[in-house]
Amino acid sequence: MKALVRRGVRIAAGLALGACTALVELLLTLVSAVVLLPVLAWPRGRCAVLRPVFAVAVRMATVERRRLAVLLDIHVSPACDGGRALRYLAVRWLPGLLGAVVLAYTVVGAGFGTFFAYGWIIEDIDNPLTVAFSSAAGLLLFFLSAQGVFGLALLERKLAQHFLGPSPSDVLENRILELAASRAGVVEAVQDERRRIERDLHDGVQQRLVALGMLIGRARRSQDPAHARHLLLQAHEESRRALTELREVAWRVHPTVLDEAGLRAAVETVVERCTMPVMVHYGDFNTEPARAPSAVAYFVVAESVTNAVKHSGASRLYLELDWRDGILSVSIEDDGVGGADPAGGGLTGLSRRVAALDGSLRVDSPPGGPTTITAEIPCA
Repeated sequence: MKALVRRGVRIAAGLALGACTALVELLLTLVSAVVLLPVLAWPRGRCAVLRPVFAVAVRMATVERRRLAVLLDIHVSPACDGGRALRYLAVRWLPGLLGAVVLAYTVVGAGFGTFFAYGWIIEDIDNPLTVAFSSAAGLLLFFLSAQGVFGLALLERKLAQHFLGPSPSDVLENRILELAASRAGVVEAVQDERRRIERDLHDGVQQRLVALGMLIGRARRSQDPAHARHLLLQAHEESRRALTELREVAWRVHPTVLDEAGLRAAVETVVERCTMPVMVHYGDFNTEPARAPSAVAYFVVAESVTNAVKHSGASRLYLELDWRDGILSVSIEDDGVGGADPAGGGLTGLSRRVAALDGSLRVDSPPGGPTTITAEIPCA
């Protein structure tokens, strides 16, 4: 309730300020029409007149953009040419003045609606029924006017997005560029993952298998039964280590528990294997997210936990998973020394994975800590 009241006050302040700027915009529109009318058929004169008019319109649109962002929480692209700015101002003054009227009705409705509380002080009331009726009518007027305030805020958003926001062709072009970049990022991430798997197999599992073969060969050639038994025990221990490392590599490729038991079970496995305490909080997980977002979320958790154990010097991790409004959110925070590089190989690969699903990855790691990695992954 308090948040709604604060939002209503901010919107009312934004509409009140917008009513003031609407007068300037109306004046600018009239002056622009007057100075442009004589030179419409003269291209050179029209360009000479439009240049200063567009400059003023862009400055006024910048003022409007700041008002919308600060008071109405409406954010539009800062890039805007003079023609679009002038068209926006030529339309915006009408809802701006309408906002002043709606705010006036809101004040009147609030005054009449609360008259029963203070009317007894300022004058003698002979008919309480009339006061009750007028207060009820005032409250109804206040309610309708308040709805009008929020409706005008929505209209302001639509106008700003239509005139000041990017055009459909610009949106389509930006979307194509984003898809091309994300596709290239996915290809690079796959190549990085393949190189890492090859390195893990070559430097880890392959070396242990070579050592295992050498131990078995020495045991076969040994003439001393006790020495051969000792070598076979070493070979058995080496095979156990090789199997453990192979299992680690398989987990880094894709954990089978993610498909069999879901994201929570896979995350619990990462937490159990972690060498430091991890506090886990789950939000809304009544149903299981789709497979692709779950896999990305798992890798964000696994890579972040691994980095924290290896590099952060932390003593504790805080992990939070939440899924609401179609967004799968992952947050990992440690109490380490900070200074994590978002451009590092591991975090860059995570960013590419998340971006492939139109998600976002933020890394906040000031010197001295803490390090917080937050990923938001759309599930639609």
